[in-house]
Amino acid sequence: MQRNNNILDPLKTSSYDYSLPKELIATHPVHPADSARLLVYNRETDSITHTTFKNLMDFLPKDISIFLNDTKVIKARIYGSKESGGKIELLFNKPLFMDRYLVMIRGKVKVGNKLFFDKNLCAEVLEINDDGSRVVNFFQDEKKLDFLSLVEILNEIGHLPLPPYMNREDEEEDNQDYQTLFAKNYGAVAAPTASLHFTQELLEKINNKYPVNYLTLHVGAGTFKPVDAEDILSHPMHSEYFEIGIEAKKALDEAKKTLAVGTTVTRTVEYYARTNKIQGECDLFLNPSNKPIKVDHLLTNFHLPKSTLIMLIASFIGLEKTLEVYEEAIREKYRFYSYGDGMLII
Repeated sequence: MQRNNNILDPLKTSSYDYSLPKELIATHPVHPADSARLLVYNRETDSITHTTFKNLMDFLPKDISIFLNDTKVIKARIYGSKESGGKIELLFNKPLFMDRYLVMIRGKVKVGNKLFFDKNLCAEVLEINDDGSRVVNFFQDEKKLDFLSLVEILNEIGHLPLPPYMNREDEEEDNQDYQTLFAKNYGAVAAPTASLHFTQELLEKINNKYPVNYLTLHVGAGTFKPVDAEDILSHPMHSEYFEIGIEAKKALDEAKKTLAVGTTVTRTVEYYARTNKIQGECDLFLNPSNKPIKVDHLLTNFHLPKSTLIMLIASFIGLEKTLEVYEEAIREKYRFYSYGDGMLII
């Protein structure tokens, strides 16, 4: 990755671009999960250590509170047909008010169109948004479906919505691999991937040594949306539903130092720190001009070029250092993205 430091501008989207060899995009996870590699960047010593996830405990600072995201991925991708018989693909994104849902649809549709799926599931198109998303109602046997009833049907007939860069259909193994060990609350269309590296044994060790708390942020399809605006601050940030329980709120208020496992936890904690809200829609955009004020340490994966997630990394360590660390990871042939290796910032 060649670049000229003179033209790096943390507010320009082009500054967050990098070239990744295709073979470094992880399409399947490693087994066991904690045999994934881990790049540790220490800000105090400005040093990088290469290790494996299994050794995570050796690098965690003392006296930290750890926060994890317990969202659970829905089988959100379903295939069906239009009234005309034409094929259709629908990706559930999130519930709105009054049993209306935000979805993405592949195939031409108009307001009023009805789409048909297995198990007598039917979607009626209510609105067509400028950003390509659609608003629909779902029915089964003409009965309008609430969120929990819909999730039950989606999990029966749908497919796990693996990210497009994996370039493959979901497989049986993904039903386990693409959910965290502590996934609890259905609502996500993408996994909080930093947490996929935990084995039961590693999780138990961490629980024995540190206070561990769970919060929920339902990862939406917007997490994969590239930043199209030339200036990053012109990017319309997507919003995702979050909830912080009473115990997690208390732990956050009392924590001296925090480790966020994943960008979703980071955004949730930082949104709470700024607004004092414990549930709602989080649309916080962390970047070098909007740095963390509550999260001290971050455990994450390697993210897409020009994405809000790599900009979030830069909010912790700066743009130049982010690009340097990514260069090093590419040189060392780390595996990137959702099923890839991890990075710890301490």
